[in-house]
Amino acid sequence: MYRKFVIVLIIQLCCAAIGVSAFAQTPGSDTLKVTLNETEGRFLKNNLDLIVQRYHVSEAQAQVVTARLFSNPDFNISNVLYNPQSKRFFDMTHDGGEYTAQLSQLIQTAGKRNKNIQLAKISVEQAQFQLYDLLRTLKYTLRSDFYKIYYQEQSAKVYNEEITSLSSTLKAFKEQYAKGNISEKEVLRIQSQLYSLQVEYNDLKDAIDDTQSELKLIIKAPATSYLQPVVNYIPANQTLVANVPYQRLIDSAYTNRSDLKLAKSAVDYSNVNLQLQKAIAVPDITLQLGFDKQGSFVRNYNSAGIDFSLPFFNRNQGNIKQARLAIDESKVQLESQQDQVQSDVANSYKSALRLEQLYNSFDPKFKGDFDHLIGEVFKNYKKHNISLLEFLDFYDSYKTNTLQFNNIQLNRATSLEQLNYVTGSQIFNQ
Repeated sequence: MYRKFVIVLIIQLCCAAIGVSAFAQTPGSDTLKVTLNETEGRFLKNNLDLIVQRYHVSEAQAQVVTARLFSNPDFNISNVLYNPQSKRFFDMTHDGGEYTAQLSQLIQTAGKRNKNIQLAKISVEQAQFQLYDLLRTLKYTLRSDFYKIYYQEQSAKVYNEEITSLSSTLKAFKEQYAKGNISEKEVLRIQSQLYSLQVEYNDLKDAIDDTQSELKLIIKAPATSYLQPVVNYIPANQTLVANVPYQRLIDSAYTNRSDLKLAKSAVDYSNVNLQLQKAIAVPDITLQLGFDKQGSFVRNYNSAGIDFSLPFFNRNQGNIKQARLAIDESKVQLESQQDQVQSDVANSYKSALRLEQLYNSFDPKFKGDFDHLIGEVFKNYKKHNISLLEFLDFYDSYKTNTLQFNNIQLNRATSLEQLNYVTGSQIFNQ
């Protein structure tokens, strides 16, 4: 009774797993076959994060225009509201009217305007560096996701083949069991193996769907679509990484990394800001021209004047000190970023070398030979030349080795993309 309960339970679980895996295999209503170049083209055109950052660059450029502008002159005029002698409102007659007018212009001293222009230009550079760094990061994610989907789909095909094969075997086993030709434990063993494969396959499809979702967001593809990567070139055994000198990678990173350029730009910004804060300590001058019709000691009084503050108490000491500290801070951040660049390149280079050596250690004929072997194993099992345990062991070994080989290819492709990412350049074109 207990054994029958176990059989029913396993069968139910298998059916549930089949339903889940079938649902996981169902792509979106629109399958898009895309190459890597096509994917990057859609990314550059449609990615919303890039579009937002381009607006930030335009906003920073607008600040340069603002910094170039001179201050507007100020003009004011006042007139008598009511003349009690002439009993007139707004009296502007020759004898009874009184009004004054003044024109003033602010003159910035100590090169404040030029220093503000310099700061605005540096801000434009920083916005551009942020754009390039965002582009570098998203491009790495895009290319990594592209290869991840491709190689995981290759692994999914292995699961599909095994599940289809074991399903047929299970059907045949049930027929033989019903005739009393085989034992019940053989049927259960096949069911258990099939269930395990279906669960693993479902987990793999979940991982593919997650990567699909991320990639579709990057290139702004419809959420209901299904991206099918088309890889036209799969590198054979090559020493791509070993042929590139380590110093070349370091030099490329120092030359092309936008985040490092951004850190250097922060030092420049802090230096110019210190100059500006010192200039702010120098008072600006306001030039004035005035006219008073008859409110002064002479009629039609004309005047010229100058206005500026006396820097006795506030000489912008606090902001100057803060600007000096900002310079020291930005230099430390630059040094930290340089150390980070060196660490990134060193770690990525070592990892890529190991993966390249591992990949090159595999015999290119291995996969084809193994595919042929598993076919022969299946034939021999049908002829009862090997046992059920040997048959399932071969199947499990085939699956494991194929998945490992796909993972090695994926990790190798990702390691090359990682080197491109940490060096800020497309040294390794795949």
